[in-house]
Amino acid sequence: MTGPAPDTPIPPMSSADLAEAVRALRRASVLVVGDAMLDRTVYGHVNRISPEAPVPVLSVEREVAMPGGAGNVVRNLTALGTSVAFLSVVGDDQAGSDLTGLIGGQPGVEPWLLVQGGRTTTTKTRFIASGQQLLRADQEVAQPIHPRLADRLVRIAQDTVAATKVMVLSDYRKGVLVGDVPERLIAAARAAGRKVVVDPKGEDFSLYAGADLVVPNRAELRRAAGMSVESEPALLAAARALRDRHQIAAVLVTRGRDGMTLLENDTVHHFPAEAAEVVDISGAGDTVVAVVAAGLAAGLPLPVAARLSNVAAGLVVGKLGTAVARDTDMLEALSGEHGTLRKIVSRTRAAELAERWRRRGWRVGFTDGHFDLLHPGHIHLLEQARRWCDRLIVGVQTDASVRRVKGPARPMQAEAARAAVLASLPSVDLVTFFDEDDCAAAIEAIRPDVLVKGADHRMDQVVGSVMVQEWGGVVRLAELLPPRAISAADLSR
Repeated sequence: MTGPAPDTPIPPMSSADLAEAVRALRRASVLVVGDAMLDRTVYGHVNRISPEAPVPVLSVEREVAMPGGAGNVVRNLTALGTSVAFLSVVGDDQAGSDLTGLIGGQPGVEPWLLVQGGRTTTTKTRFIASGQQLLRADQEVAQPIHPRLADRLVRIAQDTVAATKVMVLSDYRKGVLVGDVPERLIAAARAAGRKVVVDPKGEDFSLYAGADLVVPNRAELRRAAGMSVESEPALLAAARALRDRHQIAAVLVTRGRDGMTLLENDTVHHFPAEAAEVVDISGAGDTVVAVVAAGLAAGLPLPVAARLSNVAAGLVVGKLGTAVARDTDMLEALSGEHGTLRKIVSRTRAAELAERWRRRGWRVGFTDGHFDLLHPGHIHLLEQARRWCDRLIVGVQTDASVRRVKGPARPMQAEAARAAVLASLPSVDLVTFFDEDDCAAAIEAIRPDVLVKGADHRMDQVVGSVMVQEWGGVVRLAELLPPRAISAADLSR
């Protein structure tokens, strides 16, 4: 066995080249085969202990359901704009029906969710209060799917694989990728000239023999190779042993805070961790598999696809819950923008950051306007709003929205300029846009704890006030500067 190869640097790529690589993912197509699950999350708050037992009582506020397992790989792919065909098996139960609807509602997905009578659809339900998980309840049957259903699944894959560029095997050991099913699927991909990327589970990687890439984490590599992975040379030796033993072309090891290591032939690439902050690692492995598969399907070199997957993983671990990295998120992360411009984010990103801040116990505030010419009255309002919360998000009307409300002569400044000026203020933590005629949809997405408007409004005139009060938030009316403090030339909001 040869000794560890030194890290081989990836040829430098400009921000423009990396951005183009991300955009190329939108032209990719991937077939995902694996174990689909339903992930449910129940959010609420705890303010008492049950009199029946020493356990907290969760007052439920909302419930969210989304595809999990291999379904989360699909979610990540669609977030990149990649076209997806999805093959899996669900039970003939309500969870299976819900999961089928969720998958079918994803953009750009061709779903093939086969139904097995009497089977329980794997469902994981997490109960969360104040950002902390109290309990996870699982419902599942991990028995192999019926042999006839397995044959049908392989036949559909054989017909579908030629219409896509890469096959992903997402194995959660829930009964879909068992026996000779992985071998037959890999053979079908080989016959069609397609690459195979595997998210493995368990100790027996012979199931994935002949794959182009396996993506284990460090613990999975240690168990599968039966070798230590504690040092860099030991990890590389284990990856080589696994590769040679099962004729796998490349191994990409995810290593948490130590980043990722790619062994391709005898070349080693190491990618330092990208996350500025780790909030939740749920689903990060699915993100890595999705991005690297989309990259290969788009024709990117494997090291470049792995680099993009590392960027994406750094984004999702900074979000609460099982999250995805959108192509817009990646473009923003790769743009090299620093300082105030990084405060300008999409509504989805603003909602994610607001949830993260609430998890830390911070109060999130929100106010809105078009801020066409920023004047002292605006500054006064924003400074008051910031004193009433820990983090302030400002919603800015887009140019199109302002024209609809104020007429064709407005706004006097483009939305990008208005947002940039607001982002430069120390009282403002985030700026996001809304294109609707009012900010109700933005408020619903961000769910602020404090909603602020000027005192020239009555409480019943404040858009979103009812919503905010319903979920326990407060509405504050900010004091206005006296008229003499603002010149006649200043524009009102």
